[in-house]
Amino acid sequence: MTLQGWFLILSFVAVLLALTKPVGWWLFALYEGRRTPLHAVLGPVERGFYRLAGIDPAAEQGWRRYALHMLAFNVALLLLTYAVLRLQGVLPGNPQGLAGVPPHLAFNTAISFTTNTNWQSYAGEATMSHLSQMLALTIHNFLSAATGIALAFALFRGFARREAPKDSRGGIGNYWADVTRITLYLLLPACLVYTLFLVAAGVPQTLSGAVDLVTLEGARQSLPLGPVASQEAIKMLGTNGGGFFNANSAHPFENPGALTNFVQMLSIFAIGAGLTWTFGRAVGDTRQGRAILAAMMILFLSGVAVTYWQEAAGNPLLHRLGVEGGNMEGKEVRFGIAASALFSVVTTAASCGAVNAMLDSFTPLGGLVPLFNMQLGEVVVGGVGAGIYGFLLFAILAVFVAGLMVGRTPEYVGKKIEAREVKLAVLAIAVLPLAILGLTALSSVLPQGLAGPLNAGPHGFSEILYAFTSAAANNGSAFAGLSAATPWYDGLLGVAMWLGRFFVIVPMLAIAGSLAAKTYTPQGAGSFPTTGALFVGLLVGIILILGGLTFLPSLALGPVADHLAMIRGQLS
Repeated sequence: MTLQGWFLILSFVAVLLALTKPVGWWLFALYEGRRTPLHAVLGPVERGFYRLAGIDPAAEQGWRRYALHMLAFNVALLLLTYAVLRLQGVLPGNPQGLAGVPPHLAFNTAISFTTNTNWQSYAGEATMSHLSQMLALTIHNFLSAATGIALAFALFRGFARREAPKDSRGGIGNYWADVTRITLYLLLPACLVYTLFLVAAGVPQTLSGAVDLVTLEGARQSLPLGPVASQEAIKMLGTNGGGFFNANSAHPFENPGALTNFVQMLSIFAIGAGLTWTFGRAVGDTRQGRAILAAMMILFLSGVAVTYWQEAAGNPLLHRLGVEGGNMEGKEVRFGIAASALFSVVTTAASCGAVNAMLDSFTPLGGLVPLFNMQLGEVVVGGVGAGIYGFLLFAILAVFVAGLMVGRTPEYVGKKIEAREVKLAVLAIAVLPLAILGLTALSSVLPQGLAGPLNAGPHGFSEILYAFTSAAANNGSAFAGLSAATPWYDGLLGVAMWLGRFFVIVPMLAIAGSLAAKTYTPQGAGSFPTTGALFVGLLVGIILILGGLTFLPSLALGPVADHLAMIRGQLS
């Protein structure tokens, strides 16, 4: 580890914290439906959408209606994406003449982008036409991100409502209004500016198919091109992660240098961190948001420290052969160990999945941290919206445990937490381990699953475990040693993605509706404080204990066993 590496990490945290309030303020304006400076230009567009669709943006929706509209919209987009991918070969916008996507891969990809996972069992530049990239996939990049933020707004309203709206008991907002405002006034303008920055930095933005050239050695090479910069902007800001190129953010056309690398990491976290301030402002106490952000930063920095330490320490097997230094295997030499370690933790602490290094080549414990980040439920900042509402599910359990210890009915930000909310929170949190461990177990014993890993032993098991963890947590990154472009993995990973997204969302919306219908109760002398160090410590402990107890056996069979084999000098 170097002083320069730690300076990079601390600079990243400092800039992120400086952005939290401005981003949170803008999100709060959208949460409340306030007028912003962009309304002068985009206001008529917003109103036109409502008139065209026959939507009253002021009409409150109960949690069931909110959930139904959200699910119906996402299913419709999924079917549209599947159709475009299957018909790609006969549709325009295909300068390379790529064929239609096979059924199992189209199924996996449609679910992947619908759920904001963006898992890719294919090389983007050799599989997807420009039309598929710009229409089928980009629509999801924007709308899956907007949906996540809208769902966070819905839960915020559940906590913030002082009394139920008269026209809709348990009203939590309007899904169509939320998604429209987030897309028009946040994601589109931010991505426009971001795209221009990337183009200026050297990222291609063109409708050309490829450029043929002769290298200095005299060899012929074809460089794929396309609308990369626009895809890259929403890929990062919306925590989507699906790269235009197979190498993702290790590719110089997606990530040209140190500045773009730093900005990309910031953009992955910016909205998730800003939503903590938005939550505090929504419930009338910004200290609540700061407590959540503090817990997130403790978990994040702990993960960065372990990953950087392990990757800088290197591989003892190579050290014995006289090859000293950190582990550079799988790293982009432009970024090195510190930037690669930081990027890997950022992208798995959020549900992004973009990578600038190959995680399968990390040391066993260096690879364990990204894996564990996702197994915690993608709540360490997390995806846009999904991180904060996942974190609030753990907060409900934390105040419930605190209530048991002091013998009082638990409260959080003025709302009584009763049996219904606790049961629903447990149900939502239990979805991930059921999907991850159940599907990993199947793939670890059946021939169709065992045909996927490149490696045998603990590392091969880690490749399977990582794939289903990434899918169920809606992350999308991968241990690249797994051959996942098969009917078995495309099918089961698609199931895991759907479970991990929507089987968490529905119980969460039920909690939002239940809380919105409750009367606000001011905190009294006997209330457990939820803004101080004690609550932050309890929250971190609850998250680690639940994650540790659930996944420790599988981690012991995979990365931990792999690490022990490495330090004993065994190759597998």
